[in-house]
Amino acid sequence: MIASIPKIMISAISSNSGKTTVTTALLKAFSMKELKVSAFKSGPDYIDPMFHSEVIKVQSRNLDKFMLGENNCRYLLSKNAINSDISIIEGVMGYYDGIGLGISCSSYELSKLLNCPVVLVIKPSGMAASAAAIVEGFKNFRPKSNIRGVILNSVSKGMYDYYKNVIESNTDVKVYGYIPYLENCKLESRHLGLVTAQEIGRLEEIVLELGKQALETIDIDGLLNLANSNSDIEYYELKINYIGKTKIAIAKDKSFCFYYQDSLDVLKDMGAELIEFSPMNDKALPNGISGLYIGGGYPELYMKELSNNKSMLKDINEKIATGLPTFAECGGYMYLMDAFEGETKEYNLVGAVKGASHMTSSLTRFGYVTLTSQNNNLMCDMGDSINGHEFHYSDSTNTGESFVAKKPESQKNWKAIIADETKFAGYPHIHFMGNLKFAENFIKKSIAYERILKN
Repeated sequence: MIASIPKIMISAISSNSGKTTVTTALLKAFSMKELKVSAFKSGPDYIDPMFHSEVIKVQSRNLDKFMLGENNCRYLLSKNAINSDISIIEGVMGYYDGIGLGISCSSYELSKLLNCPVVLVIKPSGMAASAAAIVEGFKNFRPKSNIRGVILNSVSKGMYDYYKNVIESNTDVKVYGYIPYLENCKLESRHLGLVTAQEIGRLEEIVLELGKQALETIDIDGLLNLANSNSDIEYYELKINYIGKTKIAIAKDKSFCFYYQDSLDVLKDMGAELIEFSPMNDKALPNGISGLYIGGGYPELYMKELSNNKSMLKDINEKIATGLPTFAECGGYMYLMDAFEGETKEYNLVGAVKGASHMTSSLTRFGYVTLTSQNNNLMCDMGDSINGHEFHYSDSTNTGESFVAKKPESQKNWKAIIADETKFAGYPHIHFMGNLKFAENFIKKSIAYERILKN
C-alpha cells in the first residue's frame, strides 16, 4: 500500500541540543493553527512521547527499527498519521548516532526508511562560520541525508539574522527560524531523561509559551510545505488476530507510566480490555481481571508510598500465587520483588519474585538486545525470540535466567528475565509489534486463567 503522509523529522547534531523543546514548540504551534498533528519518537524512549501527548492531547508513538522492523515502522506511521495535516518525528541523540560505531537504528536510517525530510536543531553559541561547516558536514556525511533545513536554538534575534545568512550563503540548506533562550521554559531532566510530563506543574503554561514563540519566530508555513515535499510511504498492512475477550489490569500512576501505545493497542485489538489501576493509591487490583501488566517507570522515587500500600502488595502477591498471568518490565519487575534496598532503608514489596533491587551510580546493561527464550513460558516457547531494550540505573540480586540477552553489535550476552507458565518479569522492555506471538500467548493465558476461576 502507498499512503501520502506529510512529515518532517526534528533531529540534531547531538543530545541536549533542544530537540524536545523545538518539537514541543512546533506541535503546539501547528495545533494553535488548528491543524491536525501527529507525533512520533525515533527509538525506544518513553518520556519524550509523554510530552508529545500532553501537548496535542493525542497519544504519541515510537518508531524503532530494531524493535519493530522496517515495515512495521512504515505501517505504524501510516496507520497513526493517515488523517493528519502534518506528522512530526523527534529524532534520537545525534542524527547519525546508532548502534555501536555505526548508523544502524539511527535517526538518519529512520529518515531514509520513511522518506522523511529532516530539520536539524543547532545551538550555535560560540560559533561563527563554523555553524555553516557543521550543517554542510552533516548534510554530506552520508548519501541522501534528507537534511533540508535548520532551526536555531537559544539565539537572539540579532544573532539569528547573522547565522541565517552564514548558513544559507554557504550551504543549500534553508534556515526555518529560531527559538530564543527562554529561562521560564526549561524542561527538567533526571537519570532516564526528561522529568515526566505529569510532574511539571507548569507544563501547559510552558507549552503555550513555546507555541506562541514558534508562531512568531519559526516559518510554520515553510515547514508545512517541506512536510508535503516527500509525503509518499509504502508499506504492507499487518494482520493482528482477534483472540478473545479478557480483562487485563495495567498499572498507571506516577511510579509506573512507561508503555508503548501501539503495544497496548495490539492487546486491545486481540480482545483485551485494559483496566488501569494505581499501585500507589488503590487498595487492591480491579475486580474481574484475568491478567496483569506492570510497566516501567520510576518506582524508586515512590518506594515509601508503594511499600506502605500493604493491601495492594498482599492482593497482587496472592493473585500471582494463584496463577494470574503477569507481565512486568523493568520498574514493574522491581516492584514484584521481595524488597528495594534504599540508601538508609529497605522497603518491602510484593514478594512474587525472590530477591531485591537497588540503585547504582551508572547505567546497567544499557542498549538494544535480542532475547531468546530458554524455556516454555507465559509469552513464548523455548527458542523463540524478540528484540528489546534495557535502560536502567538499578540492579538486582535476581535478574533471571529464562532468556539469553545478546547485544546486536557484539558477542556479549547474559541471562535475563524470570519467566514460567504464568510470569514474565525482568529488566528488558519489549514491544508486542516486534513479535505478535508474545501478545497472543499473553491473551490466551489470560483467557485460560479466567476459565479456571469460573470453574
